[in-house]
Amino acid sequence: MAAGPYDSSMTDTMVFIPALNEEANLPAVLAELHDQLPEVDLLVVDDGSTDGTADVARAQDAAVLSFGENRGLREGVAAGYRYAGEHGYAFAGRVDADGQHPVMELKRLLELVRADECDVAVGSRFATGEGYDAYRYEPSSSRRLGTAVLRRAMRAALGRPFHDATSGMYAVNAKAMPILAEPYESGAREVESLLRLREAGLRVSEVPVHMRERASGKSRLRGRRAVDLVVTVAGTLFVYGLWRRLRRGRA
Repeated sequence: MAAGPYDSSMTDTMVFIPALNEEANLPAVLAELHDQLPEVDLLVVDDGSTDGTADVARAQDAAVLSFGENRGLREGVAAGYRYAGEHGYAFAGRVDADGQHPVMELKRLLELVRADECDVAVGSRFATGEGYDAYRYEPSSSRRLGTAVLRRAMRAALGRPFHDATSGMYAVNAKAMPILAEPYESGAREVESLLRLREAGLRVSEVPVHMRERASGKSRLRGRRAVDLVVTVAGTLFVYGLWRRLRRGRA
């Protein structure tokens, strides 16, 4: 997709939603976005859905980028950021299509990025702050174990604590878009995103947010899949650490 010149008459912000067969959940998500962020453009990245996901998006005035076949979230996430950069947006947000991400929370993240307090704001279920108590989100036993492992691993990799490395609620500025638009090499997209942003020297803030349960359907991150994610993240961090050591050795 060719990039066009920035048009100052259009909105400077786009929010994108990766979606696979989310016909049931998407109407409420788009309605909430229109209500809480009426000034932003909306994009649904349709990852080869076989239901009415694309039709629902168009019916609610969202642009649709359809793959025609399922490529996975690695492609969907990168495509959303790529679209934002190529279309000249100054800011972009990302929420999931399952209704878990309250738009008022995304609005807070966008405000932080707009105020230049950070280049990237990540919504965190586990970070604490005023009005955001500890343990407000109770994960399953498998997730609890995985979260503890990931926190320790991310602290070692980033050199700072990061409580919710798998969060998909993001707000970014134009500097971050090309970094996040590159193809993802691992199944741990969000972790890979954080590692890329660190290497690029961008300012990333982890912001406490509330999240909801999935509106309908079942999460794909359950049981064995949750364990598999921990293994994938561990592999991603190992390769990243090895790459950094090799790079320092060549410097």
